[in-house]
Amino acid sequence: MKKAIIGKKLGMTQVFTPNGKVIPVTVVEAGPCSVLAKKTNEKNGYTSLVVGYDSIKEARLNKAKLGAFKKANVEAKRIVKELKIDGDYEIGTDIKCDIFSENEKVDVSGITRGRGFTGAIQRWNHQRLRMSHGVSVTHRQVGSQGNGNTYARVFKGKTMPGHYGHEKVTIQNLEVVRVDAERNLLLIKGCIPGPRGSVIFIKSAVKGGNK
Repeated sequence: MKKAIIGKKLGMTQVFTPNGKVIPVTVVEAGPCSVLAKKTNEKNGYTSLVVGYDSIKEARLNKAKLGAFKKANVEAKRIVKELKIDGDYEIGTDIKCDIFSENEKVDVSGITRGRGFTGAIQRWNHQRLRMSHGVSVTHRQVGSQGNGNTYARVFKGKTMPGHYGHEKVTIQNLEVVRVDAERNLLLIKGCIPGPRGSVIFIKSAVKGGNK
């Protein structure tokens, strides 16, 4: 069964099992996500739900976006995304975190922390040049970038300095340790991409993690 929800990363903590084992977990405020529209095979060629997450002032939206929320009789949302979810959800209803259960495997996607323009050592884990004689003041530079005669160019894909971070990353087969439906919280084992307060997407594991 396909499940998915939008959430916000709150931070990390730890929980204890009955036998005293410590489990590091990430706390996620998952949902509620309001259903705005439904995609069907007859009309769109596939099935999915258009959902909104995180309330926002109506003054921050243009008339076109605001009309979609008024049509569904839902308050304005900051995030709008299509999710592939099994089940019969009517327009205007909420999808909450209790669709997931404890010990269930999920895939979590998020935008990693941006680190700006960085050198090749930090970005690609290059080894620095020698600190002994024979090397000038270029200890942290890239070094050789290729031949100078036969091809006389830098090949595409060469690991060089540049923008590092702020990219979509998905971690698969993470375990849901605890579900707090009253406070819309999911406790997921381990760490997930993104800084505190970032928006993340949680869905059922695609590689057979659930039986």
